[in-house]
Amino acid sequence: MSSTMPQIEAPQIVACTVSRDVQNFDLLIEDMEDALGESWGDLSFAEALSFFGQPESQSLELIALAVDATDEENLVLMGEIITQAKAQGLKVILIAEDMSPAALHSLLRQGADEFVPYPLPEGELSAAIDRLRADPEETLTPAPHAPQLKSGTNKDGALIVVHGLAGGTGATTMAVNLAWELANADKKHPPKVCILDLDLQFGSIATFLDLPRREVVYDMLSETETMDEESFGQALLTYEDRLHVLTAPPEILPLDIITSEDVKRVLDVARNQFDYVIVDMPSTLVQWTETVLSNAHVYFAMLELDMRCAQNALRFKRALQSEELPVEKLRYVLNRAPKFTDLNAKSRVKRMAESLGLSIDVHLPDGGKQVTQANDHGTPLSVSAPKSPLRREFAKLAASIHDLKNDEAKAA
Repeated sequence: MSSTMPQIEAPQIVACTVSRDVQNFDLLIEDMEDALGESWGDLSFAEALSFFGQPESQSLELIALAVDATDEENLVLMGEIITQAKAQGLKVILIAEDMSPAALHSLLRQGADEFVPYPLPEGELSAAIDRLRADPEETLTPAPHAPQLKSGTNKDGALIVVHGLAGGTGATTMAVNLAWELANADKKHPPKVCILDLDLQFGSIATFLDLPRREVVYDMLSETETMDEESFGQALLTYEDRLHVLTAPPEILPLDIITSEDVKRVLDVARNQFDYVIVDMPSTLVQWTETVLSNAHVYFAMLELDMRCAQNALRFKRALQSEELPVEKLRYVLNRAPKFTDLNAKSRVKRMAESLGLSIDVHLPDGGKQVTQANDHGTPLSVSAPKSPLRREFAKLAASIHDLKNDEAKAA
């Protein structure tokens, strides 16, 4: 009888978490165990780069890169990890908590295959792993449906613009949710609604509605002289077969790559085809801002109760007045407005409006984490958090806009 003990074969490692400290992501540990049993390991950032070049890494199929706000100062290192993993033929799942949109955008552009927010939604990690492991030929999806637009249509749609006067004021959140609420404003005769993301550099509407960014958008914007209803329609995507969306292009483009004439042509075609056209503007003023403002029926300027927004609102108003532009179209929107019982903060709002010489027409409550979760999951608030006070305000605003448009149509 041999005295040699039988060897228990260790499970082959097919995946690794890569993080500053995996103990900061305890839910990820549980989900990795549920999805892969013992066939996974853990690496620190520094260990990952050296491990990719070793023979032991040949069995790996994927890595789960877990990052949070603290890691934003090491974006270059995070990007290098993704680049090295892709060079090894590995799939990359990006798991992020409290990261800024700009940081997430940077990491996704490096080549991450899947994005899952942390805390992890139930079963989402396993679903992401299954998608990455599936036969590519089985997971091929048809090209996104491009709506068919009819030539000769002239709806003379209402042009509604949203412009954030500072970063993070919630302009894109308002644009997306207002557009979706308008698309559902009338159940019997739903209006046709289109949302245009004209923030060509860091537009997030594609992210907030979980839609792909496509090169055809750049092609259309580059050739507006020959654009017709068909080419414009091919650049659009649909969300839930109700909302038509022109996303920002996949690459970061200079804001002056399009001219005032280009923008006017796009707005004209969109207004002919849709009852409502919502435009999400870049916070930067550009030469075609005048074109959008001049054609807008209402121009929402988003601000918060802080000094930067107060100063920017004053400068914004003065800039438009100096060019003799129609400032009467501006409607100021205060996001994260104080609650009804916060009398001190409400007094500050009143003093700010008086000192700036403007009227704050819309007060939106703080949506809290529900807004971030909805945006990360690519759904409007009415889908992910229908009882949210912020969602209710968007619904009320959309209903008032739709009622006003109907009243004008009857009067005409």
